[in-house]
Amino acid sequence: MDKGEKMTTKEYIIGPIIVAVIAMVVQLIDQTSILNVSAVGVGFGWVSFQAWACYFLAGCTPKGGIRTFNGYLLGCIASIAIMILGGVLSPILGFFGFPIAVLICVVPVISLEKSGEWFDFVPALFIGAGAFFGFMSYVPGASYLNATITIMIHCVLGLLAGYLTIVFRTKYEMILNK
Repeated sequence: MDKGEKMTTKEYIIGPIIVAVIAMVVQLIDQTSILNVSAVGVGFGWVSFQAWACYFLAGCTPKGGIRTFNGYLLGCIASIAIMILGGVLSPILGFFGFPIAVLICVVPVISLEKSGEWFDFVPALFIGAGAFFGFMSYVPGASYLNATITIMIHCVLGLLAGYLTIVFRTKYEMILNK
């Protein structure tokens, strides 16, 4: 459709309905025990929605999805390194133990941005790390393993939602433009 043309109600509403249905399915999956492999319960759909947004930020392509996945995984790994190193440094440095651990761990991780196209998506790295720290801070009995598994499963769900959004929207727009 040309920019000067006015959209019909059908053209305007179908795209949002497609996204809404995909979002509803993500929420339904989150509220069931389908993804409850980490034995910590439900309620991590927010991670899926973050990953979905990252899929769009990464260019709406399978390659962008892989870069997002890698960023989330790297964020989890960096978070584990920070927590371990912070635990070692805190008895020695007190208040400065964790900030110094962040300084030490973030430098090599962010340096990967220049290493090539597969680990260069820093937004996903920070969002993955934030999700990991949130999980570890607020889930009773959380472990590095169940936090990583939960974050990564929900990341994949969000990436799938992003991919399906593009697939369905592309098909819908092809039908409209016939």
